[in-house]
Amino acid sequence: MDTPANAHGTTRDIDRWFASYSDDHRNPVNQRIHVIAVPAILWSVIALLWCVPVPENGWFKPGIVAAFAMFGALSYYLRASRRLALGMFVVFAAMGWLTHWLYSTIGARALLGLAIAVFVVAWIAQFIGHKIEGRKPSFLTDLTYLLIGPAWVVAKGYRKLGLTW
Repeated sequence: MDTPANAHGTTRDIDRWFASYSDDHRNPVNQRIHVIAVPAILWSVIALLWCVPVPENGWFKPGIVAAFAMFGALSYYLRASRRLALGMFVVFAAMGWLTHWLYSTIGARALLGLAIAVFVVAWIAQFIGHKIEGRKPSFLTDLTYLLIGPAWVVAKGYRKLGLTW
């Protein structure tokens, strides 16, 4: 797959990452699975981190570990592309809100169980998709692809809307 060039005629790192990721995700069924399973995995990781106990001294609240992780990921996305980072910020904000609501509604224990279940089912779906694809998951070659996957889904959404990242 050709990688698009930016206004200066050079290819950005994120475009190379997406091209490589797309090369491992050519099958339309695998792509559809990923569009559902990657956000599900992302949410489940946020929810799992939300459930990490923190000292109740007033400085930290439930979800602070998830917030730090989302901030770290956003820093990565911001270096890759401001527009992509904006999309990921919206995704993180929505998932953070949902997780906060679930934590407040069903409690930490039920949230933890739900997050584990979603994580396991979504990863099973991912591996089924890769079985259909006939290619191994990208993250097995480089763990950076665990950050690229969610951004790739956002970039697909941008393309559907006629936007660039």
